[in-house]
Amino acid sequence: MKEKTLNAKKAVISEIQAKLKDATTLVVFEYRGMSVKQLTELRKALRNENTEVGIYKNSLVLRALDELGYGELAETLKGPNAFAFSNDVVSAPKTLARFARRQGFVVLKGGLVEGKVVNKEEMTTLSKLANREGMISVLLSVLQAPISQLARTVQAVADKAN
Repeated sequence: MKEKTLNAKKAVISEIQAKLKDATTLVVFEYRGMSVKQLTELRKALRNENTEVGIYKNSLVLRALDELGYGELAETLKGPNAFAFSNDVVSAPKTLARFARRQGFVVLKGGLVEGKVVNKEEMTTLSKLANREGMISVLLSVLQAPISQLARTVQAVADKAN
């Protein structure tokens, strides 16, 4: 019986490690006080952002993190935690922060971003950035501005000549 339990724990640790290797961002957040309905709503919102949410025992997550060299996250693994695995650096923290403002139960605690351990404050800062589509839109408008200005200048010269 003990060996069966040990094998089950090893399987969970392997699952967590696989998700960590595939994800760009891991967000550790507390969900204390949430109802099942609210948690389901949060999972759905995160799923729409291609983010997977998992709830694991902190001790198993800590073991998985230690084996991958991220033992520094041990401080965040206290209390009832959930873990959001995402391939987008901004979408998971942004969605969680939005949900926290609306519902009030979610607390960002820290995580990993592109292999770097980040604390609560850095995760909160990430949640305030524009998402990928917003950043692309800003970049395109910046790139388009000089061309638009040139077109207006040429048009003004043409209008003046007539």
